[in-house]
Amino acid sequence: MEFFEAAAARSSIRDFTDEKIPEETMKKIVEAAYMAPANDHFRDWHYIIVSDKAVMREVLEGVPKNLTVKDVDDMTFISDPIQKESYQVAVPKQYSMLMDAAAVVIPLMKKKVDILHPGDLSDLNVYASIWCSIENFWLAATAEGYGCNIRIPRGNEEQIARQVLGFPEEYLIPCFIGIGRPAANAVRTKQLDVKIEEKMHWQKF
Repeated sequence: MEFFEAAAARSSIRDFTDEKIPEETMKKIVEAAYMAPANDHFRDWHYIIVSDKAVMREVLEGVPKNLTVKDVDDMTFISDPIQKESYQVAVPKQYSMLMDAAAVVIPLMKKKVDILHPGDLSDLNVYASIWCSIENFWLAATAEGYGCNIRIPRGNEEQIARQVLGFPEEYLIPCFIGIGRPAANAVRTKQLDVKIEEKMHWQKF
């Protein structure tokens, strides 16, 4: 799949087949993640791939399992109908979209600053870099015919995953990634249409 085809095909997938992902294919996808730019040259990232369902269940123990469309209706910050429709699909599947995936992939980044209380934007360089890596991962997965979804850890989700997986305290999880072959009936939520001409600015805003 050519780059612009992969970029256009990339979509959040929350429904999967039972197909497993070959190790060599997963390695190829992770290698693409390491082709991303890094803020400090070192690319001090790790990717933990969990495909054993029993381990996945332990890792995801902290993820809410019983969210409903009613929970979306209670989110007062949502006013756009397309955004609301997207949340109505995504929110109730926060647990199943990971557990039903062929694997849950846990990227790790080294904590060099307190990114939740940055002194300035440059303190977030390490966080920006890992997300460049994650985007490469997602695009490579799409190019290989797989789909992904992402959940940002909340509450004690990272702590639970750390206890199960045993990674050091100096690393944190930017997100959980569910990856697998999209089911035939997988819902692909709409994106807001953007007119590029209105978003591009030449020389000044």
